[in-house]
Amino acid sequence: MKLPSLLVNLFLLYQTSALAQIQIAGKIVDEKGSALAGVNVIIRGTYKGTTSDERGDFNILISENEAINLDFRLIGFKSISKEITNTKVSINLGEIRLIEQITEMNSVTISAGAMESSDAGKAVTLKPLDLVTTPSAMGDLVSALQTLPGTSMVGNEGRLFVRGGDASEVGIYIDGLRVGNAYGSTANNVPTRTRFNPNLLKGTFFSTGGYSTEYGQALSSTLSLHSKDVSARTQGDLNLMSVGGGYSQTLATDKHCISFSGNYFNLNPYQNLVKQDFDWEKSP
Repeated sequence: MKLPSLLVNLFLLYQTSALAQIQIAGKIVDEKGSALAGVNVIIRGTYKGTTSDERGDFNILISENEAINLDFRLIGFKSISKEITNTKVSINLGEIRLIEQITEMNSVTISAGAMESSDAGKAVTLKPLDLVTTPSAMGDLVSALQTLPGTSMVGNEGRLFVRGGDASEVGIYIDGLRVGNAYGSTANNVPTRTRFNPNLLKGTFFSTGGYSTEYGQALSSTLSLHSKDVSARTQGDLNLMSVGGGYSQTLATDKHCISFSGNYFNLNPYQNLVKQDFDWEKSP
């Protein structure tokens, strides 16, 4: 008699457990009444949930007398929530309508035009302070650039050589105009210097390849110099060197500016201090 009693007790426990579950069902549709598949139905605060099928139907089981919130989520639609407090064995929520979420996109402007061939946007690679503070350059533009990779010095020329080519292969431009003679005159065996004061430039762009078609005449490299805009104030600049010095004066107005500069060089004190093996009647 013990075995039948045990089976009866197990059967009663199974019925009690089955009755302790409440089934919640419903159908999820959009604003037009079309079924929505793949909608996430989640019991808030738990990991329990389900998804709607291709007909928009869903079923989920909860414990008896358990007050819950069901969240309905689908990408592209506004999420909604339903509070369940009914203790019926089976609850049908009917149609649950999700409203499409409108996301406003910022305006997109598409413009067509010719490709700009200028390198002006990149012409600030070296600032004047970078040039005048380069060791051994003594304020010379080309001497400072000869410390960069890809450049080389050929004897005492003092000109800009790149990849072993001739100095004429390097195109030098000021504000887009090619410079015919960028170097000053010099005596034999004395390095020549450029004619440009780095302080008169607002930026330099030096490229050993990959420059634009604007500099098509340059064979091995290009040196693009960009002069300063209208000066903001009237000022004077004094520069001193071991072999001379110079002075420049800038006069500025609201719309115009003009600059004057003068330099004086004398090698006599230097050659008297450091003996040279030059056969000159008089030093330059």
